[in-house]
Amino acid sequence: MTFCPRQGGQSAPECQFFTPCYKLCDRIFRYFCSMKIRRNFLALCLATMASLAMPARTTQPLQGQWSFARADSPQQWQPITIPHSWNAHDGTSPHYYRGAATYRCRFDTPRAGAHDRTFIRFEAVSQDATVWLNGHKLGRHQGAFTAFCFELTHLLKPRANELRVEVTNAPDPMIMPLDGDFTIFGGIYRPVSLLVLPATCFTPLDYASSGIYISQTDVNHSQAHLDVKARIDTHVAADDLQLRTTVHDPQGRQVLTHTQQGARPGGKFLELDQQLTIDHPRLWDGIDHAERYRFVFELLQDGRVVDTLSQTMGLRYFSVDPERGFSLNGRSYPLHGVNRHQDRQGMGWAITEREHDEDMALIQEIGANSIRLAHYPHSSYFYNLCDRAGMLVWAEIPYIGKGTRAAAFDANAMQQLTELIRQNYNHESIFCWSLFNELGGPDRPDELVAMLNELAHREDPTRLTVAAANNDGRPENDMTDIMAYNTYPGWYWSDPNGMKWAIEWKLGKGRAIAISEYGAGASIRQHDQHITQAPKTDGPWHPEQWQATVHEGNYAQIVAHPALWASFVWNMFDFASASRHEGDTMGINDKGLVTYDRKVRKDAFYFYKANWSKQPMVYITSRRHTTRTEPLTDIKVYSNCPSVTIVVNGVPVEVESRGMGIFVARGAHLQPGDNTIVASGVPACQADTITDQCVWTFKTD
Repeated sequence: MTFCPRQGGQSAPECQFFTPCYKLCDRIFRYFCSMKIRRNFLALCLATMASLAMPARTTQPLQGQWSFARADSPQQWQPITIPHSWNAHDGTSPHYYRGAATYRCRFDTPRAGAHDRTFIRFEAVSQDATVWLNGHKLGRHQGAFTAFCFELTHLLKPRANELRVEVTNAPDPMIMPLDGDFTIFGGIYRPVSLLVLPATCFTPLDYASSGIYISQTDVNHSQAHLDVKARIDTHVAADDLQLRTTVHDPQGRQVLTHTQQGARPGGKFLELDQQLTIDHPRLWDGIDHAERYRFVFELLQDGRVVDTLSQTMGLRYFSVDPERGFSLNGRSYPLHGVNRHQDRQGMGWAITEREHDEDMALIQEIGANSIRLAHYPHSSYFYNLCDRAGMLVWAEIPYIGKGTRAAAFDANAMQQLTELIRQNYNHESIFCWSLFNELGGPDRPDELVAMLNELAHREDPTRLTVAAANNDGRPENDMTDIMAYNTYPGWYWSDPNGMKWAIEWKLGKGRAIAISEYGAGASIRQHDQHITQAPKTDGPWHPEQWQATVHEGNYAQIVAHPALWASFVWNMFDFASASRHEGDTMGINDKGLVTYDRKVRKDAFYFYKANWSKQPMVYITSRRHTTRTEPLTDIKVYSNCPSVTIVVNGVPVEVESRGMGIFVARGAHLQPGDNTIVASGVPACQADTITDQCVWTFKTD
C-alpha cells in the first residue's frame, strides 16, 4: 500500500493528491538517476517534494450566489455580496430597520480529501443568527460582534448546497448591548469562510478561535517564557498525538523547535501543552519597533504531520502603576490614543479591508500609540493591523448602560467575553479586556461584573481587566484591575480646563486611572471665531473652532498629570447614532476628529498631530471659514516645528508660541477680497521648510 504524506498517510486510492504527487516525484527520481546526480542531492529534492505535499488546511471566502430579503418584504429577494448590512443607508435615521431578514447562498462543495472535514465560520452577524444547511439546522448564535463556527462535513451534498441564515437585529433584552450611543446595524457584515481541515486538527470549534493559545507568562529583555495550549479535535487516542512548535525570529531565523508528546483530556477537546523559552528576545516595542516572531505549529499523529497552523506574534511585557502610569518593556510609555467605531458612511458596519486600512492609516498619521476599540469586539483584520502597527489596544465587550436581571442575559455576557478573549488571545497589541462602559440605572450590576472579572482572569491571567465609567461610588467601579473614566469638560459641563478637576478628583486613591473618553462635537461647515463657551450641545450649532478649543484645554491638563496611564480621544471618526438630533447632520455623533466619510480631517486632528506625530507638519486652522466679514482676525497654526512664520498677502505678521504646538498671530489685517495666508516652519531634524496656505475672502457688504 502506498501512502501520501499530504493526506496524513491515507492510502493512494483515497487521496486525490496521490497521483500528481507520485507522478511528479517519480519523474524527478528517474531524471536525476539518469543524470547520475549524487545521492544526497536526490534525497534533498525528494524531501522538498514531501514538504510541499504536507497536510494543508484551506480557508476560502464563501463567494457563492448570495441573496437577501427583509421580513417586511419577504418576496423581494435581492442579489448581494458579503459583507452586507441592510442598514447601510438608513442607519442614521431614527426609524432605521431593526427586524428580521433572511440570507440564502448557493455554493459548491469545496474540494477535500476523503477524510477531511469542512466547517463554516462567520466572523460576525448582527445580532441573532440561526444557520441552516440543506434544510438541516446547524445552530444559533446570539451576539453581534464575535465569530461562530459550525461543522458541515456530514450535511454537504456532492455538489450544490443551499445555506440559509435567518438574522435579526431587533432589540432583545437577553443580548448585549441593551443601550449605547450608536446604531446597531443588521446583517452578515463581516466575512464568511469555508474551512477544509484534516480529520484530526487544531479545532475551530473552541468558540471559533484558532485552537491555539500563546500565553506570555514571563517576558523580559533576557528571556521570554511562553505557555502554549493547543486544543485538538480528534477521535484518536491522546498518546498518539504530538505538538511540534518551530519559532522564527523577526528576521526569519529559526530560534527553537520543541516537541511535546501526548495530549490530555480538556473537556470537549484534547489538549497539548508546551512551555517555550526564547533567549534574548527582540521585543515588540510599540509604534516604532513592532517586531514579531512566527510560530509554526505541527500536529503529529503516530509521527506523521496531520495539521499545521502558523501564528505571528510580538513578545512584550507591560505594567500599570497608580503613580507612574503605563510602562512597556520596562520603560515609561504613556498611552495617548483614540476611540474607534467601525461604521462608515453608506456602508454601516459592512466595511472591507480597504476601509480598515484607511482607518489605520489615519490613526497612524495622527501619531496615536494606542486605540480603544469601542464598544465591542472589532474585526480580526483590524486587530492584525494593530499588531503590525505597534498599537496598544483596549478590547471591549458591549456591556453598555444597563443589563437585564436574568440568567440568560448573564450567560450571554459571559459568552461574549469568552469569545472576545479566545478569538483574540494571540494579538500582542491587546493589553486589557474591558468589562463594561457607563453602567447606570437603578439595577446594581456588580454581581455580573464580578463574574466577568473572574472569567477574564481565568481565561487569560496575563492581561488586565478594565472598565469605563461616567459616575463614581458604584461598587462595580472597584472590581477591575485598572479603571478609566469618560468625562467631557468644556462640552457637557464646565470649561475645557475643568479636566484638571476631573483628573485630580479620581487620582491619589490607590488605583491606576485613565481618561477613556473626552472631546466635543464639530461640523466642518460651521464656524465662529469668537466662541468662548460651549454651544447648546444637543442643538444644531457645533462650530469647528470650539472642538479645537476643548481639545487644547483638555489635553493640556492630561499631559500635566503623568500618573494617568492613558487618555483616549472621543472619537477618531464621526459615527452613526440614529437617536441623535444635533449638529448639522442628523443621526451622527460628530465628535470625531475626522468626518464620517473619512474625507476631511478637522482642525482638532492637526492639534494632536502636532503633539504626537514625528512627521514634520504645519497646519492653518479655521481654513474652511473661507468667507470673513471682519477685517481683523487671529490666525492660529498647529505645528511640531520649533517656530512658525505667518505671512498675510506677502506681509509677515508677529507670531507668538502658546506651547503644545500652538502658534497664534493676533489681529491680522484682511484686505477686501481674497487674502492668502501662508504658514511655514523648519523642523528641528531637517533643513527643508514645511509650508501650508489657504485663502480667505473678506466681504465688506
